[in-house]
Amino acid sequence: MRFPAGTTRRQWMAGAIAVAGAGSKARAGDDVSRTAESIHQEPVFRANPKRVYDVLTDAKQFSQVMQLSGAVRSGMALGDSRTEIGTQAGGPFTIYGGHIVGRQIELTPGRRIVQAWRVANWEPGVYSIAKFELMENGSGTKIVFDHTGFPVGQAEHLASGWTAN
Repeated sequence: MRFPAGTTRRQWMAGAIAVAGAGSKARAGDDVSRTAESIHQEPVFRANPKRVYDVLTDAKQFSQVMQLSGAVRSGMALGDSRTEIGTQAGGPFTIYGGHIVGRQIELTPGRRIVQAWRVANWEPGVYSIAKFELMENGSGTKIVFDHTGFPVGQAEHLASGWTAN
């Protein structure tokens, strides 16, 4: 495709989009999606926040706990990728044999984990956000968990997976 001299592809696309939309009048609220689904859970674990954080961010500890998960016990077919969990913001993670992959967005030791998270068979480039807030709860930890931005229709499946695993 050729662009007019001195025009970047980005400028050309912006202009084409503006021209395509020039004939239609936007109605109030048309720019907001109302089809989004989300998951909110607040499980409590009998371990302190540091221990829960460490399990969620250390590949060896996560692998040990994963062996007790509902997915592994049910015989769910997992890939053969090794568990890897980046320990710095921006670092990648691969869990459940490569079935779940993503990037660490925010890591606050003992307090918060935010991840760009995806199932390997989702369309390329589709990521959701999984947020784990770790709160002391007596001698244990309550995880205030929110998962948003995943493909429509996945909420029930993902929520049951979060509960089981």
